[in-house]
Amino acid sequence: MVDSVSGASGTGSSLGTSRKTIADNFDTFLQLLITQLKNQNPLEPLDTNQFTQQLVQFTSVEQQLKTNEFLEAMMQSAQNTTNAQAVSYVGKTVTASGASTDLVNGTATWIYRVENPAPNTTVTIKDANGNVVYTDTLSLAAGTDQIIWDGTTSTGEKLSSGRFTVTIDARDSDGRYVPVTTEMMGVVEGVDVSGSEPYVLIGNLRIPLSSVSAVHATAPRPVPEDEAA
Repeated sequence: MVDSVSGASGTGSSLGTSRKTIADNFDTFLQLLITQLKNQNPLEPLDTNQFTQQLVQFTSVEQQLKTNEFLEAMMQSAQNTTNAQAVSYVGKTVTASGASTDLVNGTATWIYRVENPAPNTTVTIKDANGNVVYTDTLSLAAGTDQIIWDGTTSTGEKLSSGRFTVTIDARDSDGRYVPVTTEMMGVVEGVDVSGSEPYVLIGNLRIPLSSVSAVHATAPRPVPEDEAA
């Protein structure tokens, strides 16, 4: 059964490479300058203006190196803050862009946003293999709402787990398509911070932190009567 429930509407590596290049150029420049000073002709010493210009270049290289080091430190600090934020999502229920989610404790939830009323809407739910397990027709009001599926298929079979994808074909009274955006909800079980952007893990789903649009406290799991006894 599907219910429509009303709701409220590689940077670090690049910097490291740049810093190494600047440092190599810095060392090369210094060696050339010292060699030039050692081997200059005493009768024709290095031109003062040229020497001053080279010293300016020397200082410019050094400043660029220090600036890159400072920027890299700032970016690393920002990355650490982002990673800590992602880790704090573990155990929380998040909303993220996407049409696929897991059926957990007999419930799968999607959030949709529809621009205009769509009285002739077909909702299709498919399993991980692309097989249609459930279809329903709904009349959607404009705004934000939820689709909550209890795992019951069109044949009456009761599913308790698995990954499912929802497709919403929203049509107005004249049969014209109405744009719909879909988001999924799930409990974050872990975080992957090995890349340049953290990913939250919901089951086997890897969702970029930038795709997360909301974070909620996770409702306590209901205790079955036989366990409560």
